[in-house]
Amino acid sequence: MAEYPEQIERLSDMFRRLDGIGKKTALRHAFSVLDMTEDEVRGFADALVAAKTEICFCEVCKNISSEKICPVCSDPNRDRSVICVVEDFRAAMAVEKVREYRGLYHVLHGVISPMKGVGPDKLTVKELLARLDGGVREVILATNPTPEGETTAIYLSKLIAPLGVKVSRIANGMPVGGDLEFADELTLRRAIEGRYDL
Repeated sequence: MAEYPEQIERLSDMFRRLDGIGKKTALRHAFSVLDMTEDEVRGFADALVAAKTEICFCEVCKNISSEKICPVCSDPNRDRSVICVVEDFRAAMAVEKVREYRGLYHVLHGVISPMKGVGPDKLTVKELLARLDGGVREVILATNPTPEGETTAIYLSKLIAPLGVKVSRIANGMPVGGDLEFADELTLRRAIEGRYDL
């Protein structure tokens, strides 16, 4: 027999599927739902479904978007000659918060990690290379300073440099092993400003 009603156990199990949510926190969230009104619960459920069904990937940069082309790619005031390559949409949002960078983005959806069976073919590398026509003068590699992030940056630089496009790497304002998502704005600003050629 379950310790709690089956519905609470099931709801708690669903919360546990979220990153960073342990058993106790998941149970706390499940009980929080009981404190909500029925309208609030329906709104919560609708928001979950909408996030899953109405969010897509931008056809250009592969960032998350509610439209086929994201607001950054469709903004005529962005510098289209510079592309900042990041691991995931969280990193793109982190760089965007700095408000210093005015170029475009490209989201890889991961990094090269042979231990996890992730090769370049599982990332959006082909799509990135397809964007490097005559209009792009610089690609900023802003992968996280982890072994996998560094490997990915080196791999990309070897593919891009022969195309005549400048390749730079964000500066070491980022701590080794750190994630862009959790960096403060000053650190990210210094990292972008202090980028270097590869």
